[in-house]
Amino acid sequence: MNASQSPPVLVLGGGPVGQTTALLLARWAVPVVLLDQRPRRDPVGSKAICQQRDVLDVWNAVGAGRRIADEGVTWTTARTFYRDRELFGYSFQERGSPAFPPFVNLSQARTEEILDERIAAEPLIDVRWDHRVTGIEQDGAGVRLRCDTPEGTATVEGCWAVACAGARGDAVRRMLGVEFAGRSFDDRFLICDIRTDLPDWAEERRFYFDPAWNPGRQVLIHPCPDSTFRIDWQVPAGYDLDAEEACGALDERIRAIIGERPYEIVWKSVYRFHSRLVDRMRAGRVLLAGDCAHLVSPFGARGLNSGVQDAENAAWKIAFVVHGWAGERLLDSYHDERHAAAVENLEVTGTTMRFLVPGDEQERQRRTAILERAAHDRTAWAEVDSGRLSEPYWYARSPLTTPSAARPPACRPERGRTPRPGPGVLVPDAPVSVPGRGTTRFRELARDGVLLLACGGVDQTEVRAAATGIAAPVRCLDLAAIDRAGALGEALSAGPGELWVIRPDAHVAAVLTHPDRTAVLCALRKLLAASPAQPMRSGAERPASTS
Repeated sequence: MNASQSPPVLVLGGGPVGQTTALLLARWAVPVVLLDQRPRRDPVGSKAICQQRDVLDVWNAVGAGRRIADEGVTWTTARTFYRDRELFGYSFQERGSPAFPPFVNLSQARTEEILDERIAAEPLIDVRWDHRVTGIEQDGAGVRLRCDTPEGTATVEGCWAVACAGARGDAVRRMLGVEFAGRSFDDRFLICDIRTDLPDWAEERRFYFDPAWNPGRQVLIHPCPDSTFRIDWQVPAGYDLDAEEACGALDERIRAIIGERPYEIVWKSVYRFHSRLVDRMRAGRVLLAGDCAHLVSPFGARGLNSGVQDAENAAWKIAFVVHGWAGERLLDSYHDERHAAAVENLEVTGTTMRFLVPGDEQERQRRTAILERAAHDRTAWAEVDSGRLSEPYWYARSPLTTPSAARPPACRPERGRTPRPGPGVLVPDAPVSVPGRGTTRFRELARDGVLLLACGGVDQTEVRAAATGIAAPVRCLDLAAIDRAGALGEALSAGPGELWVIRPDAHVAAVLTHPDRTAVLCALRKLLAASPAQPMRSGAERPASTS
């Protein structure tokens, strides 16, 4: 059966992660039913504002990345202050020639509107608002959801499901029988979206430790479109926003930062941070993604960005299973890879929160000593933790990755830099030229299926012969033929005799040196979670993209 005629994949939750999942599945010609318990979209507040470069690449694959980037505010510098003194600032560096800036700030509400427009243009996505899931049943044939709707109880059936029900998806997690262990932090954070004129701050992120206008606590300032600035204050556990606003203290708080210039509060809220993670991200035929699977503090912008990376990981794997290009074992790797990514994000953000909110007097004294020393000793800068900003997870130890002795996993580079490419790492981007397609981007090319990139000295006849034993869409391209300017080869640090095996999410699955047919086939089978003896039909074609 053609995938577009098969039962749909059910996506629970219409936030950015659910929207992205639906769009990516449709791009693979897989029908989707997207359900949300709300009656309509709620376009209020900035919420998640910080979109990372590699996430913009994912959205670009479904026709939204360029619009989000163009409408948002680009910032390339992160500056950190202690009291009234700047400690350091750094700019972001990337291998190759990326299509997008390091970070773009745009309100979650506007991002959702742009994704909604793409969904409305996609005939394979059926959106159903006002559907609250009250029951989940599944067996070897599919998933059945019982939903409360304005018309009564409805049953929605599909072959697989992705739960993107958000932080408040307790009912969905309970129905799936997954645990959501972790902790909540006592300190609150006040957010205000303020429209005012601060031209010198329009292209940088500012983080303040212990400023005079919020003593003993932190403040984070992000630029947003339309002369709007998102300001986060750390406030005490008993903070009362209504009381502060009524007595005029909120105005004083804002003016302590912006001075006497006119301003307008566009949105305000108080929230607390959580660090939580489900015990498993695959529950039978249901994959959990985004805040439904993991919650992290926002310092470092690892919430929405990691959720979109969940969506891409889930979408290509479900699509490959639905099309018959891979077996169901491939979906086990979704938990392996994205749970490990969530663990790393929790560790990174947990370390940040311990620095921002010391647990005892000893931790507080240690932080003060580091900040005092950093004011005159740059060797202490690395110990100042205002949040390591979002970056893609490396699948170096994934069961789908073939290790390379010549390119072993490295330690994380310093802030603002990217790793040397190798197995598990997201490939750098660069312009390439492909016969019949013209000039395009390498990551766009990679996301059309499995890509074999051959450097000089590789026997491409052997490579192509190995690929015929794989059901999935596999292309073999010559690096020199598509990279005439040499930018991609330089960014990869590609060597003679290397064959790069690249996944449909643009991560490197293997780097093989002078491989024979057997080595190539083994790497491809490993990428698709196929056992060495498992037969795989050949000749399958990738369905035409609908984006």
